[in-house]
Amino acid sequence: MKRILLKLSGEALAGEKKTGFDEPTVTKVANQVAQLVSDGVQIGIVIGGGNFWRGRNSERIDRSHADQIGMLATVMNCLYVSEIFRSVGMKTQILTPFVCGSFTKLYAKDRAEKYFAKDMVVFFAGGTGHPYFSTDTATVLRAIEIEADGILLAKSVDGVYEDDPKTNPDAKKYQEVSIQEVIDKQLQVVDLTASVLCMENHMPMYVFGLSQENAIVNTVSGTFTGTKVRV
Repeated sequence: MKRILLKLSGEALAGEKKTGFDEPTVTKVANQVAQLVSDGVQIGIVIGGGNFWRGRNSERIDRSHADQIGMLATVMNCLYVSEIFRSVGMKTQILTPFVCGSFTKLYAKDRAEKYFAKDMVVFFAGGTGHPYFSTDTATVLRAIEIEADGILLAKSVDGVYEDDPKTNPDAKKYQEVSIQEVIDKQLQVVDLTASVLCMENHMPMYVFGLSQENAIVNTVSGTFTGTKVRV
């Protein structure tokens, strides 16, 4: 893979605390990404906001406003993770689909390409900039736009299962599954909108557990033990 879109779960970055950040976890991610960058891989990153806010769980807030809070949660995540990346020697830039003061730059594909050409890790924060679209959808959309070779989904679970492994310890784990089967069986890899975008644009996904040793590097090298979602 020459260019990837890495989706990081907000909850996974929080580690055992479940909320906020777990700096050792983020530093491990940074060191893996730094290794890939040094090998010439271009990396875009989307981070979920679940370690701060899950608007769909709120019954008292208007959905549009709840989603806006979620967008800002992803901006906070990208600001923090970007700084950890810089602390281990990488160059980074954060792009958002809306003006965010001097914190970020406004997203444009040409701008992202310019940063990739300078060996920068590009963070795509703020989702799509619109309510009712998840960071799953933003991940696939940006991956398609930047013509990534694949999407790496770093989650708190180590792959795609036929059932929730937290409630069903006997649930079967898939080594490989088609995006059509993901849709038909509602396997909870990404949401339906994102799944259809992947299918229509032939974008493969690689699902793995962030806590696994060297999981990101192993996925890019083809030796990962997660689940490949083929198209």
